[in-house]
This record gives sequence, structure tokens and C-alpha cells, in this order.
Amino acid sequence: MNPKTTPAALQAQVSGSSFYAGMRVLPKAEREAMYAVYAFCRAVDDIADDQQGDAEGRAAELAAWRHDIDALYAGGAPGRAALVAEAVHGFALNRADFHAVIDGMAMDVAEDIRWPDFETLDLYCDRVASAVGRLSVKIFGMTEEEGIPLAHHLGRALQFTNILRDIDEDAAIGRVYLAREHLAAAGIHPASPADVVAHPALDRVARELAALAHEHYRAADAILKRRPAGHLIAPRLMGAVYAKILARMEAQGWAPPRTRTKVNKAALIFTVLRLMVWR
Repeated sequence: MNPKTTPAALQAQVSGSSFYAGMRVLPKAEREAMYAVYAFCRAVDDIADDQQGDAEGRAAELAAWRHDIDALYAGGAPGRAALVAEAVHGFALNRADFHAVIDGMAMDVAEDIRWPDFETLDLYCDRVASAVGRLSVKIFGMTEEEGIPLAHHLGRALQFTNILRDIDEDAAIGRVYLAREHLAAAGIHPASPADVVAHPALDRVARELAALAHEHYRAADAILKRRPAGHLIAPRLMGAVYAKILARMEAQGWAPPRTRTKVNKAALIFTVLRLMVWR
């Protein structure tokens, strides 16, 4: 993370995250590039989640990010996109993936996402998670043949896990990232986010999404077990840590009242050490 191009508040967010600890296993150039991409993601995510700002103003801020990303790729003054300039030039990152992330955030700004159909949910996950994965695998030095499928599966797995972990927090700001098909199959026909989080059949819906997450974790693990070229410890770490979070949530269940499952820093460090020994 370049302190010259990263605002102080954003530096504090990045350095205080479990992601920061996980990426420290990478070589310096790759590590700094990942921090920059993560800082970009946090910046646009903060815009999407800003409950104080009006939708028009937040949309304008995201449009400004698009403009600055385009300026960076065109060789002009990059503005706020300067924070990813070194990563873009050093690892030939694709502009379309930055745009995809912004487009995902724009979905949250356009309207509070509530029980979308699964196709829309999957598109959202591709934009806010798998697109980040596509940027990441280039930094990891993976080929497109192995990296793009890994980004697809690990991105979905991680995002589905995040959705299941943040059900109550999301509902509190008017959002429900659970597919309407899954809700209907469980007999839930919600009128409000509060209806969903209080419904006794929510556990069934959550376990259906958890099963899909496991499918994606297995597919990602199969790719990593083939030992493709690249720095694989970082994606292995993210997969291992978040799969454990999912397993802990499954053991606890999703019946109310729920306790949010957090990343255990000690377990994270242990997993890093284990992967470094057995990679």
C-alpha cells in the first residue's frame, strides 16, 4: 500500500483487516498490489454502503471512480485511481474488472437489493467478488486458463459465505441477499427484510446457499490441488479461513437470535503457518 496515493483513513481500514494479515505472505510487489486493489474495493464499497449520502450523490461518486480508472488506462491524470496505478502497470490488470467491481457497487446504490432472483444474485457476486478474484489471480501470476475459473469459484464461495455471515447487518440497512427462489421454496414470502431475518424457515434457506458455497469451495480447491503456476498460498488461505467460518455457521445454524461469526486472528496465523509448511 503506497502511503502517497492511499488516504490515511483507507490505510487504517486495510491494515486493520484480516485480509491484510493474509496477504502478508506474498512477495513485496504482489503484496503491495493486492493491498492497492483491496483499498480500491474498500473505497467503492464505502460509497455503496454510505447510509448518510443520497443515491444520486453516491452514484456520482462511483461515476467519478469510473472516470478516473478510464483516465489511468488512457495515460491521463488518474485522480483517485492513482492508488492502483502501480498495480495496473506492474501486473497488466484489466480495466473491465475494475469496472465490474464498480458496477456491482452501483447495484447497491440503485436500490437496496432485496431477495433478487438467483441470476441477479449471481451477477452481483461476479461483480463484487469474482471480478476482484480476476484482478487477484493476475497479481498471483496465474495463467488465465487456471486463474479465471479459480476467481469464479472462490469469488462465489467467499461472497456466499459473507452473505450468510452478514444476514442481520444487511437486513438492518434494508438489504437481503438471499435468492427469491430459495425463499419461496422455504415458504417465505417477505414484505420486509425484518420478515426474513425473523422467519423460522430462514435456516433452511441459509443452508441451501451454504451448500452452493461448498460446491464452489470444492471446485476452487480442485484447481489449487493441481498446483498451477503462481503464488497460491494467498487463495489457499482465503479459501481455508472462510470455509471454516462457513462450517462454524452451519454448526451454529441460522435460527434467530444469531451471533455473527468472526475471523479468529490466532486461527488465521496458524493457517498461514500450516500452508507455508505444506504448500
